[in-house]
Amino acid sequence: MNKAYFPSVLASGMALLLFPAQAARNVPEKQAVRSVQQEKSPAVHVDMDREPDADMDIDMDVESDMNMDIEEPQADMDADRDEPDMDADSDQEDVDREEIDHDEPSLTEREQEKIEKTFAMPAGTGRRTLEIDNVWGSIEVVGTASDKVQLTVNKSIRAESKGKIEQARKEVTLDITQQADALKLYVNGPFRCDCHDCSRSREFEGYIVKMDFQVQVPRDIDIKIKTVNEGRVSVRDINGGFLVRNVNGDIQIRNIAGSGTARTVNGPVKVSFRQNPHEASDFQTVNGSIELAFVRDLSADFRFKTFNGGIYSDFPVTAMPVQGMQEEHHGSKVIFRADRYTGARINAGGPQIKVENLNGDIRILENHE
Repeated sequence: MNKAYFPSVLASGMALLLFPAQAARNVPEKQAVRSVQQEKSPAVHVDMDREPDADMDIDMDVESDMNMDIEEPQADMDADRDEPDMDADSDQEDVDREEIDHDEPSLTEREQEKIEKTFAMPAGTGRRTLEIDNVWGSIEVVGTASDKVQLTVNKSIRAESKGKIEQARKEVTLDITQQADALKLYVNGPFRCDCHDCSRSREFEGYIVKMDFQVQVPRDIDIKIKTVNEGRVSVRDINGGFLVRNVNGDIQIRNIAGSGTARTVNGPVKVSFRQNPHEASDFQTVNGSIELAFVRDLSADFRFKTFNGGIYSDFPVTAMPVQGMQEEHHGSKVIFRADRYTGARINAGGPQIKVENLNGDIRILENHE
């Protein structure tokens, strides 16, 4: 099957202002994009020069006499930062980052425990929801025909001493809350930030508690699951909406029929749909590829952004025009934000699907399962 290939593009109105010579060189390529729109051919190669050092968010301080000071543009993403500034927040604000990134010392003591519980979640008037907020460990969620949630947690403690094992038992807990149609599983401990600005650092506690979740749920359920370290996130056979987050691990979602968000930092994102999404969806990573497989009748509007990688599609696409700059007023300051995404429409268009990474390819595939 022919593949459509779109290398990553930092195309925006702001780029025309900052790099006029670059814009002149890009004219033939933009014409090539227009030819895609006219012919709707799946075999397309667009090769546009990029300026990696240009940041598209430029702040302008507007004085009363209308003199404007323009700050120097900065790099879009700083490779030295622990977590690049993508459009998405990580939803891990309450976890102490410094402790999570601490090098593991000699943890010679070990303890294992298995936690098994069952929760009734009959279908009612509202939407059933499951939330899992983990820190260390994997999460696996599987949809079934049952009206119950079956939970298995494999808990392991690594510690410097037997005393630290006992300390870990007391300080790290699995807090379970069930209200009506909502079930929340929350791993709590000293690594959770209880300060107002979450900027404080903590000393290493002398232990690491890892919880690997295996959960069977009703298929028609909305899920919100996240973890940080030493784990992958796996979801399959779910019909509801999803919000899936990871930091140091991959995300795999299979055989789903809902819409939602899947984001990680260090790892690939792989999603296959049994039914194409009907609402806006968002898929992001920093270091890893993104692979999305859709049913043949896909009709959607895509917005792509990648830096070190290419964009491929099994579906014929129509190039969409670059969106113009948006002006925001914050008191005396005016911020102009330029769109840095490449737009592509598949068939008649539909819900917006945003796909973004820094290092890795983006692949839009036809699901043959």
